Amino acid sequence: MPSFDFLFQSSPWWIPVCFIVGAIYAFALYQAKPIWSTPINYLLAAGRFALVSLLCFLLLSWLLKQTRTSIEKKTVVLAIDNSQSLLSEGREQLKTALDELKQLQEDLLDKDFDVSLQLLDDQSVSAIDSAKFNRKTTNLADLLGSIKNNFEGRNLTDVVLLSDGIYNQGAAPTFGNYNFPIHTIGIGDTIPKRDVNLKTVYSNKIAYQGNQFPIQADVLANGFVGKTATVYLKQAERILDQKTVTFTQDGAVSQVNFLTTSTPKGLQHYTIEVSALAGEFSTRNNRQEVYIDIIDGKEKILLLALAPHPDLKAIRSIIDKNDNFELDVKILSQSPEIQSDKKYDLLILHQLPDYFNTYNEIVRRYINQGLPCLYILGNQTGMQQLNLLNPVIQMNAQAGQTDKVTGYFNPNFKLLNFDPERLEILKKFPPVSVPFGEYRLLPNTEVLLYQRVGTVQTQKPLLMVTSGAKRSALFLGEGLWSWRLEEFDLTEKQEVIDEIFTKVIQYISTKDDKRKLRVYPLNNEFILGDKVIFDTEVYNDIYEKLYNQSIKLDLTDERGKVRNYSYTNTEGNSRFEISGLSQGVYRYKATVTVLGKPEEVTGQFVVKDVQLEALNTTADFNLLRQLSLQTSGKFYGLQNITELRKYLTSRNLPDKIDATEELREPINLRWLFFVLMILATIEWVTRKYQGGY
Repeated sequence: MPSFDFLFQSSPWWIPVCFIVGAIYAFALYQAKPIWSTPINYLLAAGRFALVSLLCFLLLSWLLKQTRTSIEKKTVVLAIDNSQSLLSEGREQLKTALDELKQLQEDLLDKDFDVSLQLLDDQSVSAIDSAKFNRKTTNLADLLGSIKNNFEGRNLTDVVLLSDGIYNQGAAPTFGNYNFPIHTIGIGDTIPKRDVNLKTVYSNKIAYQGNQFPIQADVLANGFVGKTATVYLKQAERILDQKTVTFTQDGAVSQVNFLTTSTPKGLQHYTIEVSALAGEFSTRNNRQEVYIDIIDGKEKILLLALAPHPDLKAIRSIIDKNDNFELDVKILSQSPEIQSDKKYDLLILHQLPDYFNTYNEIVRRYINQGLPCLYILGNQTGMQQLNLLNPVIQMNAQAGQTDKVTGYFNPNFKLLNFDPERLEILKKFPPVSVPFGEYRLLPNTEVLLYQRVGTVQTQKPLLMVTSGAKRSALFLGEGLWSWRLEEFDLTEKQEVIDEIFTKVIQYISTKDDKRKLRVYPLNNEFILGDKVIFDTEVYNDIYEKLYNQSIKLDLTDERGKVRNYSYTNTEGNSRFEISGLSQGVYRYKATVTVLGKPEEVTGQFVVKDVQLEALNTTADFNLLRQLSLQTSGKFYGLQNITELRKYLTSRNLPDKIDATEELREPINLRWLFFVLMILATIEWVTRKYQGGY
């Protein structure tokens, strides 16, 4: 209920003065003998007294303090781990746990508690019976974190968590910092089952056509000491390879390695499967699916260098880290002959063109092919020749004049995503040599790194990227090798510098998509049961978006079955959703007619059946005990939930009273304006009606 109070910014002794002024004004106006009746005269005088007194009262600069109070009941959250692993001990045990939880909910409601139900993935339900134990993953940290966020500032007294303690996504729940006690109820069996478990499969996401690539399977077994099992590598139910594994002790992991080759391009679906043994608790965890994208070639990069230099080794080390790149290095002063028929996707020029423009013909040959280019300068770079070739920057620098600088990140650089905090390490690197002179950026060029002279951050560029018709980049510094060595000395890693140049190379080598139809799934991988969502873009000849186009979409699964769909993209909705797809690799083809011309786009995606809940079926009550202990809660088994009910309902906890205060100036009170208007209007109308002027 709201309450009101008055706060005066001047002496309250002025209040009687307001009434005196109102009385004097009314007496002076209505003391003469009226032409209307005496009662009406008294009424008019009273109205004028109230009007003038109120106006004077407003001049005192007082404030109206409004206090609102609300009572929030004490709240308990019942958090339920509704993952598939809770069904591993059977529905009878789970039903018993849910019945106990419903009884707890009723007891709390009888004691005037508010009770909220919370499931995994921030789901809320109105009744415990409506919880479906079908979640394929368990993230207990996310469940408790969402409760913490949703009930922040609320009168949350306790959280009751029903779980088996198994999590397979996110951080351990014990790592969280919670400001409420968590009482845990353990369900499940803590004794390892007699089972064979294909625990983990390791493989590359990308492999190259015709190359061999490894697939490693980790097999864990309990209760089968001395037994053997066969591990199969399959593709489309065809056995590609098989290995035998012998289990020497319980809980030990046996590694099985396969080496295979793929000829077809695109996403390939492989299956790793362990033969079932008699007496296994479950065979759901004996099989895992692997999807590998087979591509037909790498991005070919040509590094042309004037002479041997330590920076060349640094550049090679950066590029060789990425399996998508294939690098050729040619040092022209040693061997100017280059295989002319080989096609490249990117050119890197180190100290080229040089002062004397010695290898102008070779450099021009590749520049004229329109290849994107990364220019790396050195003390033998010819500035005048470089100004004629590069689309990044124009420099006015004298030969032999250099400056020693380090770099710092430009926070306004938007072409690529970088973490500014990680790039702070650049300030600790040794200086590199740059040409001393004046710089002028060409159109469409953005600065990624600026020069830092000592401790002074200048606005002179160090590393630039252009997003024009021909993407290029230019690094002014000589001494890249020293940056990589210093980063390793500081962090025992070489990540920051490698990330900068890898992203720059990837960006400038990316070819612009000039297609007038673009249909693509929002992800390359979907989980079984999720909706597969396609986004659609249709353009005219000048690449303006077109809407209300009839799109035909064909999906082909691994068995060759084709599903046909059609939809229309609109300005308000350019997406199309498909549900009910089974696991596997799908290839899609979308077609549309744009301004009388047929357009077509193809692609692929995968639907995975994630069986994380089947990989571990042994309950972890120790984790639940630790979670309760560090939050001042208690752990309970199914057999003693009655103790939890007694504990929660026997405490005499108060409700929470919230009070909010609001100060308002009277000039903002609308009702006060209408009161003044009504008083003035009644007086004016009455006087006119009675013949007064």
